Amino acid sequence: MKKTLALLCALAMVFALCACGQTAAPAAPAAPSASPEASPAAEAAPAAADDAKTFTVGVCQLVQHPALDAATQGFQDALKEKLGDKVSFSVQNASGDSATCAVICNQFVSDGVDLILANATPALLAAQSATNKIPILGTSVTDYADALGLEAGSTKTGTNISGTSDGVPAQSFADLLKQVFPEAKKVGILYCSGEPNSKFQADQIRPILEGMGYTVADYTFADSNDVAQVAANACDDSDVLYIPTDNTAASNAELINSVCLEKKVPVVAGEENLCLGCGSVTLSISYYDLGTVTGEMAAKVLADGADISAMEIQYAPFTGKFNKVNCEALSVEVPEGFVAIEG
Repeated sequence: MKKTLALLCALAMVFALCACGQTAAPAAPAAPSASPEASPAAEAAPAAADDAKTFTVGVCQLVQHPALDAATQGFQDALKEKLGDKVSFSVQNASGDSATCAVICNQFVSDGVDLILANATPALLAAQSATNKIPILGTSVTDYADALGLEAGSTKTGTNISGTSDGVPAQSFADLLKQVFPEAKKVGILYCSGEPNSKFQADQIRPILEGMGYTVADYTFADSNDVAQVAANACDDSDVLYIPTDNTAASNAELINSVCLEKKVPVVAGEENLCLGCGSVTLSISYYDLGTVTGEMAAKVLADGADISAMEIQYAPFTGKFNKVNCEALSVEVPEGFVAIEG
């Protein structure tokens, strides 16, 4: 009897253990809850990856002078404001040499940067030759259509390039020259023959000035070595000079100024810093603001995935400014509403 009772108790314990095992089994189907649709953690993973992404921007600046420096600074400040520590910069200066621009941009491509800022037309052309895949934003570029061989008046490139322009209509400069120097008969256009943007501006304003009755002649220098002699020749043959937004001229503005003041020939300058260096009056933009606009465009490309080929070229508004020292030295009557350049 005792054996029978013990056997029944043992069987009861076995059944109890089996029942406990069966109640735990339904927990296994919980695995499907790990699907992306049901799991917030899975949904958050891609966002976390995006948050962690960093960007490297290569900056190729043609030459160091205040206008281009300001554009680069505005670009960096705007992009830093948008992306903070997620963006880093490699800023390279080509010291005015187009061949060096090519070396810099090719290195950026080898390094796999996420975006290239090309500051000035030769830098833009070098970047264009270096890559058709990495996004390129230009700044301080006068005319993209002319520089890139696009249809005149194009507002989009349809390629991996967009950017901002420092161009001011040639007609506006011609009107300014006539307003400030109504007695002038001969106009000399002084610029560097190696800068396509400068030649473009000369080609734009020359027929307009000739249509106004001026005798117009070009005076071109190849590099810094012959600036002084060419400027002297231009002054000897002209009543007033027009110098477009030219990087080599800007880098040698003090030298040009000494020649022009000695020969008492005023200069209508293509931008503010050039005017401060050697000009009398100008229609100028803020290059820092121009760089800021470019930086905002870069943020849209890098952070928002904007299609750069569809981004329109942006322009900056311009205002009339004058060099007080030079205007007083040359007895230039400043138009009402013009602002003195601080410097």
